[in-house]
Amino acid sequence: MKAKSSFSLKDQLFNSDKVNYLVTLISQAFPDFAQQSFYQDVIAAFPKLELKERIAHITACLHQHLPDDYQEALTIILQSLPPELDPHKTDDDFGDFIFAPFSLFVALHGCEPEYLNISLGALKEITKRFSAEYAIRYFINTFPDETFVFLLDCASDDNYHVRRWASEGTRSKLPWAQKLSSDYRKPLPILEMLYADKTRYVTRSVANHLNDISKVDPSLVLEMLQEWSKSQRQTEQEMAFITKHALRTLIKQGNQDALQLIGFGVKPDITIKEFSTNTPKVRVGEAFEFSLDIRSNKPQKLLVDYLMHFASNGTKKTQKVFKIKQLELAAGEVVTLKKKHPMRLMTTRRLLLGEHEIVLQINGQAFGSLSFELIEE
Repeated sequence: MKAKSSFSLKDQLFNSDKVNYLVTLISQAFPDFAQQSFYQDVIAAFPKLELKERIAHITACLHQHLPDDYQEALTIILQSLPPELDPHKTDDDFGDFIFAPFSLFVALHGCEPEYLNISLGALKEITKRFSAEYAIRYFINTFPDETFVFLLDCASDDNYHVRRWASEGTRSKLPWAQKLSSDYRKPLPILEMLYADKTRYVTRSVANHLNDISKVDPSLVLEMLQEWSKSQRQTEQEMAFITKHALRTLIKQGNQDALQLIGFGVKPDITIKEFSTNTPKVRVGEAFEFSLDIRSNKPQKLLVDYLMHFASNGTKKTQKVFKIKQLELAAGEVVTLKKKHPMRLMTTRRLLLGEHEIVLQINGQAFGSLSFELIEE
């Protein structure tokens, strides 16, 4: 069972108004641009296309309606760009998706030896309006040495969007993006420059980058974070953010070294009482409820979460860690925790009827389990 969503991200990001905006910008730079023909060609195919397909479709229409000469077409694209995103912001300024086709155009038609320098420079300008993190990967895979040299220079750029791009575009497991053929350690000099950045938009990318690496080389990530912390090049508060965000996968896995690094590595000296549920059967749309008492036998910090094992169809088992609370308890202190886990239909997760189980985890260690049956509404 899966929920149907009335919200359409593809229609919010790519619609008639957005295409008209793009047409206006291009026509100002290219008076001979066939505005109506381009608009109609783009819009006609939208109903049958998903989000990424719309980006590819607009890119194809650009290729059809712009001059055949790549350098001439690229000049028009660059002259069509709006002003740069606000350089004074520090976060959550991703830009407008309608410019994604510009960077894809560069990747598809400019990833050639004779165009390498102008194409990389163009992506750098485009990324100041909308991140070219997907497009740069064509160049990393085709011209790895030249592109990494270019991106290392971008890591010291005055524009924080360009600095973030140097990290984000080189992530080994960037969502939605093509896989990189280069070694995951190749971008490390870029991260060494960027972890001390003063902009959260950049440091979040660095943390996400490390989280990607942690899935294949946990020890490398732990070592890097320890060295960065010792360097004191970053503020204590921001270093704590980077560390926790970079280790989130390892923390969910109960990795003791990761938990130790964020202050929760000590084996809990606790007594669990009344770990129970009053909802052994849960209808779809309702919530599974449970509670527990934790008695701390000494002063300690506790990271409390639970691992949900979802009902299986017999082929693939799904599980996910959910957070409950961080605690700092005195000796003898007792705390009661109550949790409701909604079992509603979602567009991002399919629910199966049948037995589900949760495993209580404290500082990455298991402390008992509960099960319940999910039944029809």
